[in-house]
Amino acid sequence: MAAFQRDRPPPPACLRLLLARQPLASLSCPPVSSFCLAPSGGLSSLGPQEHTMGFSSELCSPQGHGAVQQMQEAELRLLEGMRKWMAQRVKSDREYAGLLHHMSLQDSGGQSRGISPQSPISQSWAEITSQTEGLSRLLRQHAEDLNSGPLSKLSLLIRERQQLRKTYNEQWQQLQQELNKTHSQDIEKLKSQYRALVRDSAQARRKYQEASKDKDRDKAKDKYVRSLWKLFAHHNRYVLGVRAAQLHHQHHHRLMLPGLLQSLQDLHQEMACILKEILQEYLEISSLVQDEVVAIHQEMAAAVAHIQPEAEYQGFLQQYGSTPDVPPCVTFDESLLEEAELLEPGELQLNELTVESVQHTLTSVTEELAVATETVLSRQEVVTQLQHELWTEEQTTHPRERVQLLGKKQVLQEALQGLQVALCSQAKLQAQQELLQAKLEQLGPGEPLPVLLLQDDRHSTSSSEQEREGGRTPTLEILKSHISGIFRPKFSLPPLLQLVPEVQKPLHEQLWYHGAIPRAEVAELLTHSGDFVVRESQGKQEYVLSVLWDGQPRHFIIQYADGSRPPQQWRLLTPVPPTPQNLYRLEGDGFPSIPLLVDHLLRSQQPLTKKSGIILNRAVPKDKWALSHEDLVLGEQIGRGNFGEVFSGRLRADNTLVAVKSCRETLPPDLKAKFLQEARILKQYSHPNIVRLIGVCTQKQPIYIVMELVQGGDFLTFLRTEGARLRVKTLLQMGPGRSELSSDREERPEDQ
Repeated sequence: MAAFQRDRPPPPACLRLLLARQPLASLSCPPVSSFCLAPSGGLSSLGPQEHTMGFSSELCSPQGHGAVQQMQEAELRLLEGMRKWMAQRVKSDREYAGLLHHMSLQDSGGQSRGISPQSPISQSWAEITSQTEGLSRLLRQHAEDLNSGPLSKLSLLIRERQQLRKTYNEQWQQLQQELNKTHSQDIEKLKSQYRALVRDSAQARRKYQEASKDKDRDKAKDKYVRSLWKLFAHHNRYVLGVRAAQLHHQHHHRLMLPGLLQSLQDLHQEMACILKEILQEYLEISSLVQDEVVAIHQEMAAAVAHIQPEAEYQGFLQQYGSTPDVPPCVTFDESLLEEAELLEPGELQLNELTVESVQHTLTSVTEELAVATETVLSRQEVVTQLQHELWTEEQTTHPRERVQLLGKKQVLQEALQGLQVALCSQAKLQAQQELLQAKLEQLGPGEPLPVLLLQDDRHSTSSSEQEREGGRTPTLEILKSHISGIFRPKFSLPPLLQLVPEVQKPLHEQLWYHGAIPRAEVAELLTHSGDFVVRESQGKQEYVLSVLWDGQPRHFIIQYADGSRPPQQWRLLTPVPPTPQNLYRLEGDGFPSIPLLVDHLLRSQQPLTKKSGIILNRAVPKDKWALSHEDLVLGEQIGRGNFGEVFSGRLRADNTLVAVKSCRETLPPDLKAKFLQEARILKQYSHPNIVRLIGVCTQKQPIYIVMELVQGGDFLTFLRTEGARLRVKTLLQMGPGRSELSSDREERPEDQ
């Protein structure tokens, strides 16, 4: 083995550089395989002593050389990716350390100013920021160690790897060129010269044999001898060349090329060992579970554990605590009575002048107390519900997720505060009610006491008393007058109409008639077996009965008795007078009108046709908002809006009083769209304090919006004219409707 080590060729420069940095004995890489020489000095086996799978035995072919080149390129790309990634890690650690340092500087600049230094939270936070600064220094040092250690070594390894690739390619090309020159080019050249000398020798021999004269014969003999000498000499050179080519071939395929590949494998394995150590060093430096990092986080955890919520504000209370400063309670200011007569401090005055106001005040306070009591009960219910929900969620929520419950706890505190406010209001009204009620109970059923200052006027005649009493209008009568003034009609109404039975109404007034809707929409309207609609066929002046049966829509054309289509007069508002030839049918008896035909099929439950067996079950009504202009009877104009006039009116169907808002035909399309937008907004509301939408007429001009008729007029005018006579309670009751309107983000509809 020692002799082999002495005979081994020196390693390439890149390997010598690597070995100089890292002793080979300290690595776990396998040594280069040895080759044996025969005792006679020749090749014994011309190969490794043991056949093991490696570069030298598996990659000697040109395909193997191509695979080695691809492998080297791929590994270099991998190493480049590692270097970029490691450089980015160094950059990220530096930036992260800088951010932590900046955060520590910001906190030390006085963000916690104003908090007691004895506060456990303040002390814990100061420790956390201090340890964070230490962590930033440690991370900055780690980043520098990564840059000067693993990253620098990895860059050097990449350069050596690139040099190894270049050296291997050059040596492989040199071996191939030498083999090609010795084994192919030189041999072919010797063979070509050999053939030429053989031809020259044969030609000289023929001339020598054919020469007849002595002179010519001697000359031919000399040429023949010289040709033989050249042939024999070249023959020897050819024999030596063939032997040299054979040995070169053996050395190339058994020693030189395998040796090159084996050296390449050894160097690759050596570099893999070096890369392993680089990565191990990288992980050791960048690890976040080092003793220094763990110690810093343990200090932070200890600082957080030092927080005691129950003792957090004791220092604050000791520093700023003081005796409660309750201002004196308000009392009756008796100085107000210095110039007043017949008044007692803190006592209600109940006499003939104040009895009605006291009674009305008691009624008002009683009503307000009832409302306040309802408010207290509702808020108590809300508090109880919130407390139950919080208790349930606290049982199922992890302690570290308690922050999710803070919002609900704040809502509970607000609800408790609101309950206290409601209880205070209830207590105030309760005390006022008891005070008023006690005063009236003292009076009993008798008359209120007269005012002493008016006793001297009692000698006046009875007629003057009657006049005085007659001139005094009771408060109740005044209130009745005000109320009747508020709700009296401000315009005349259309007369009542004679109601028509549903089955005798024209087809277009039937709820189940949908007009010329597309056939595809029929399938969406029919949802249950037996559902039906009547529609006008598109493209044909025929009427179709569409029914859902067995999950499929079925369509039946309504025929005349003679099979012809309905006359044009059938489309008018008034039904065509029945004649023997004007009967509508599907199969069986005919009827003067389609509503009578449908009514008969519904009541009798007869199949539409014997073949289909379909029975009508439920009519699908059309859109409840769709109205026809003929459904209305307009009254007089009662107002004017931004889009047109407003009329009173009635519905022909049930004499319902309505308000009809019209849209002027001359308005541009965008304003007409805004007019219809008002109807779309009203469709979304269902509130007792908001005007109810009844329908929309869009079949022809002008477009109508039909709404509930409010006979008191529009809200704004009502407030301007009657607001001074309304009580605060009444005004408050008007608030929910306005609140409902203002809560929606869409454009508020125009007040009727």
